[in-house]
Formats: sequence, C-alpha cells, structure tokens
Amino acid sequence: MQLPNLLKTPPFLQKLKWIADPVGYMETASQQYPDIFTTILLGSQDPWVFVNHPQAIQEILINDRKKFVAPSDKNKILQPLIGDYSMIMLDSDRHRRRRQIVMPSFHGDRMRSYGEIISNITEKVLSQLPKNQTFLARQAMQEISLQVILEAVFGVHEGERCQQLKHLTALMSDLFRSPLSSSFLFFPFLQKNLGDWSPWGKFVRDREKIDQLLYTEIAERRSQPDPNRTDILSLLMSAHDEEGQPMTDQELRDELMTLLFAGHETTATAMAWALYWTHYHPQVREKLLQELETLGENPDPMSIFRLPYLTAVCNETLRIYPVAMLTFARVVQEPVELLEYQLEPGTTVVGCMYLVHQREDLYPNPKQFRPERFLERQFSPYEFMPFGGGSRRCIGEALAQFEMKLVLAKILANYELALVDNQPEQPKRRGLTLAPANGVKMVITGKRARQESQLSMAST
Repeated sequence: MQLPNLLKTPPFLQKLKWIADPVGYMETASQQYPDIFTTILLGSQDPWVFVNHPQAIQEILINDRKKFVAPSDKNKILQPLIGDYSMIMLDSDRHRRRRQIVMPSFHGDRMRSYGEIISNITEKVLSQLPKNQTFLARQAMQEISLQVILEAVFGVHEGERCQQLKHLTALMSDLFRSPLSSSFLFFPFLQKNLGDWSPWGKFVRDREKIDQLLYTEIAERRSQPDPNRTDILSLLMSAHDEEGQPMTDQELRDELMTLLFAGHETTATAMAWALYWTHYHPQVREKLLQELETLGENPDPMSIFRLPYLTAVCNETLRIYPVAMLTFARVVQEPVELLEYQLEPGTTVVGCMYLVHQREDLYPNPKQFRPERFLERQFSPYEFMPFGGGSRRCIGEALAQFEMKLVLAKILANYELALVDNQPEQPKRRGLTLAPANGVKMVITGKRARQESQLSMAST
C-alpha cells in the first residue's frame, strides 16, 4: 500500500520527538508536506496519516461512521486514566447512545445556572493570592477549573470528600506535567506498579483512592435520590438509554473520571494561555476592558458570554496553541481518495488541529496573536476546530467556553496583573495536551478601581 508522504525518520526517533517536542515535530513535517503526511509513532508500528487540509478533514468528519470509523482501540492511551466504559472508549452505536445520554447535561441552556458558581470560585481563588508575589497562572486556573468541575459536575461544594477529590486529582494530573513524565502514557511497558515509591505505583494508588470516593458518592446518591439536584452527576444518574436502562456504577465512574481530568485540565490550560496573551499584548487587554465596561454594573453571565471581542480573544487563544493537538483517530472502512491519495481499508487517519490553525492561507502571520482575525471573517468548523469535530467533538465545549470567558472577564475587570517577565511563553507537552512551559508567571499588583461594581456576574 502506497502511503501519502511517509516520513523517513526511524519510528522510534519519531516517537521520541513527538513526545519531547510535538510542536517541532509537526511543524518540521508540515514544512515538507503541508497538507498530509504519514507517521509511524503512535502506539504500535501501524502508520498514522496526519491530515492538515480543511477540506480533507471535512471529508473525514462528514463521513464519520461510514467511510471512516473511530474505534476505541485507537484511544487505549487514555485507558489508565478514564477506564474502559467512558464515552471516549466506546465504538459506533454504543458511543452514539452514550452521547445521547450525556449531551443534555452540557446543553447551552444549562450554562447560565453555572455563572454564579464560576464567578464565586474565581473571586475566592484570586482573593487568596498574595499581592506582589509571583504565582503560576496555570496552577491558579487549575484550582478554579477543578472546583468548577466538582461543583457543576459532582455537586460537591465543601467537606472532606471534596478536599480529597481536589487533592488526589491534582496529584494524578501532575504526574503527566512534563514530556518526560508523559512517557508513561506512550510506553505501556513503563506502566509497572513497583510499589508506592514508584511513579506508576503512586498513580495506581491515587486512582484507587479516587475510585473509592467516587463509588461512595454514587452509592449515597442512589440510596438517597434527590430530584431537585441539578448537578451533572445527578442528571446522569437519572438518565436512561433507548432501552430504558440507566448507567451502571462503572459507567458513571468512567464518565466522571473523563469529566474530572479532560474537563478541568484542558480548561485550566486554555485560561492560563488567555491570561498570558492578554498581558503579553497590553493593547489587547485594554480593548477587552473597554468592551467589558460597556455592559455597565452587574452584567449577567450570558451578556458577557456574547461579547464579540472577548469571544475573539478566546478563539485566538484556542487557535494559536490549541490545548488538544489532534482529532480522535479514524480508520478507513472502504477504499477512499483523500487529497488525490488512495487510502486502503485499515488505514488510520487523524486531523491535526494544531497544523490547521497554523496554515498561512487561513491565518496570515499565524504566529502572531491577533484576535481581530475572528472579527474579520467567519471560519468553518474544519478551519477552526479547537474542540475537534464530527461525532467525537468535545461534549464539554459549551461549558469550557462559558467558563473561559467568565473567568477571564472576572479577573481582568477586578484585578491588576502583570507578567513577571516579558519572555515569550512556549508550548510544552503536558500529557496529551499543549500547556505553557513555565506555567505563566504573574503577580497581582492591586485591584482595579470600582471593582465592587464591576462584573459581579450575578446569576440570572
């Protein structure tokens, strides 16, 4: 089988480069082959075709489940974190049925009920940061996003169980904070439990503790159902599939683990990038503040969410360094032609969101942070796709965007912050995502004038 533009570097070296420097790996390959190239690096010796052309990605995604399918065995890298029964790990009809159960919990109409939660948590976290002392924005944003997940998804606000979940989740997330530690996901032979002192042994122990907390929470909810609860766990427990069957404890646990890790880690990183860019480019921050001030006192969350320049700033943040680099893999089901290349059944293809967002023909000067590009033209779902696409598009997209906008608006309107230094922040692998290499070092220099009347974000 003739594969399109097969990279010549030995597979093991490709894999090491992909783990250590994914941005450099992708950009080097795309300089040689701008639209499509074939790698041998992800998992076994099977080749993966990286597709970076919007029309080709559209062809793949609109034929999802027909010419292309997304088999769960291509997502095995996530299994240690989220288990076997998460929606991400399900195939075809099982995936579709689970998505139908979970999707209503993340419907846009539900977002306004989370506005007060997000505002209060943001204020609490920022108010506890000492003035004129360096803090890591990525760490502070993780504190916010994790607490939002615990309250909105779990309905857990305070108490020992909440604190334990926060602590253990942060510990597990930090295992994959660097390219070196991320290697555990890419090399299964490293996943050896050599006791609590070993990295993987500690990971397994912490995962078991989280499981115990989750199953205890599920058992208590089942024994004491409360129809008035509106958190996502309660909604999932009351939902039924087409055959009238509720989700099992194991299925609930795996979905909760997915929301816990995929939900808070990615949003925290996106918000840290947004704080970086709005302070690295003061003119962007000033323009954003002017727009926020047009809403007057106590604007409701949905008015903030709909602000055009705020939306453009968040979109540009997600464009320049998308947190996720690739779409979920698809496998060719029948002979197809893609960009004039013949692909045979069994070929694995993946859309490269990072490289699509760096295309000069779509985004002139793509390395430049310029929110105005999202005010000047409309991009298709295959040209701007930070949340993936097709049947595997991120189900938490609405909550992530809502949280990102409200947190950024709340912080900028109420606090004066500054970058510790003006050195450009670079993207670095954090697990399967791209995060700021130095965590975005910042200081709070003071509160903004009239902060009491600005953006209290009262829930409506």
